[in-house]
Amino acid sequence: MGIRTRSENEAWARTVLDREWKMLIGGELVEAQEGETFGSYSPATGEFLAAVPYAKREDVDHAVEAAKAAFPAWSKTPVLERVRMVRELIALLKEKAEILGLIDAVDSGNPVTAMIGDVHLAAAMLDYQCNAAMEVKGATIPSTSQHWHITRREPYGVVGRIIAYNHPILFAAAKIGAPVLTGNTLVLKVPDQTPLAPLLLAEYIKDIFPPGVVNIISGDGLTTGDALVRHRDVKRIALIGSVQTGQRILRSAAEVGIKHVSLELGGKNPMIVFPDADLDKAVEGAANGMNFSWSQGQSCGSTTRLFLHQAIHDEFVEKLRRRVEGIRIGQPLDPETEMGCLVSEAQFDKVNAYIQLGRDEGAECITGGGRPHGAEFEKGYFVRPTIFTQVTNDMRIAQEEIFGPVLSVIPWSDEEEVIRLANATDYGLTAAVWTQNINKAFSSIDQLQAGFTWINGSARHFIGVPFSGHKSSGLDSEEGIEELISFTQNKTVNVMIG
Repeated sequence: MGIRTRSENEAWARTVLDREWKMLIGGELVEAQEGETFGSYSPATGEFLAAVPYAKREDVDHAVEAAKAAFPAWSKTPVLERVRMVRELIALLKEKAEILGLIDAVDSGNPVTAMIGDVHLAAAMLDYQCNAAMEVKGATIPSTSQHWHITRREPYGVVGRIIAYNHPILFAAAKIGAPVLTGNTLVLKVPDQTPLAPLLLAEYIKDIFPPGVVNIISGDGLTTGDALVRHRDVKRIALIGSVQTGQRILRSAAEVGIKHVSLELGGKNPMIVFPDADLDKAVEGAANGMNFSWSQGQSCGSTTRLFLHQAIHDEFVEKLRRRVEGIRIGQPLDPETEMGCLVSEAQFDKVNAYIQLGRDEGAECITGGGRPHGAEFEKGYFVRPTIFTQVTNDMRIAQEEIFGPVLSVIPWSDEEEVIRLANATDYGLTAAVWTQNINKAFSSIDQLQAGFTWINGSARHFIGVPFSGHKSSGLDSEEGIEELISFTQNKTVNVMIG
């Protein structure tokens, strides 16, 4: 990393922020047609960062038209040629990792070291997708000597992707791969809370793909996002966001036609610790599972409900309290920072309201529960990592997704009961079980209603391993070959011989 200190990072960021921020449509960097913009602000200091184009319906139409015009040629482009271009994107990400991560940290409040890591993670995900692209194929189905039955995978056409604010550059870069490798063209809407790194990426990749293959637009969800979802020429929609947004997108998509919609939504995820677990590793797993040091708990996969067996409860809680209180909170551009700030004032107010609600419900806040002390934290949306004990599973802090650094600890003694409590939520994204008894581990995982689970682990995703949710946590899988296949539709060809 060439830039080492916080002051050097801040100086570098200022030189990059001082530019006209534009969208990528049809191979050109453009402003919104009406010239309207919205502001992006630093969540760590409150200062104005940049004026960003506010795409309205006519801008969405422009982007979709560009994607639609590019589709016939792109869908006929050989797969290996598409792979070659995506590998150019991978090389660019590696070259620009520091500056993209730096701008992401400024804009999102996440630690700069973690955000640079996000860029490299996006490159690794795209590399896997390039390797898997040739495996998206059909089959020959056995029949008689007079008939052949063949299936093939074909692209949808124009794809709309809407990404979340917690990992902007990771999602913006990695989510280009599956649609374009399978022959679709793409309109990507960046998060209105954190648009800068994705728009910087748009500037960098302008000349990698043919005009219109990748279009990147900025705006809000209710206007820009809704126009994209409702556009009749967009046949495939993919969202990373909240359950409420997912419900709205399903309604909007259904009102204008039949579209393939995939959703990666929220979670209220359980981590169950049995009394025979390796306590020190499980404590580390509980801290990591909350994603305190990656996104300040703003992660749909965070294991926010910690079920501790009565026999280890007190010792575990004390170890975890000391571990969490050792997390270094600081300014996002400080390379030593482990935990930054929340993304916006609205999210800050929401998280603090839940912390007060936890107290009102009768839970005990044993650490955290407010803004860190010190002048450098007074203007930003910083919240200390927070642990509640004496929580019951029916409390709102144990049932509702807070999307912040708030962990609820729930004691248990009966194995059947803890599985029932873990499943007693509308969500079903992730779950973790900690035990050294392999039979108990697999028996528990078998009963847990979640799409992505760990045994003696937490938080980590793995390249090529599908990530998906059950119940209200989503539709379809991402990150594995299933993601690529989901951007194709099946066609069966029946051949009559003789």
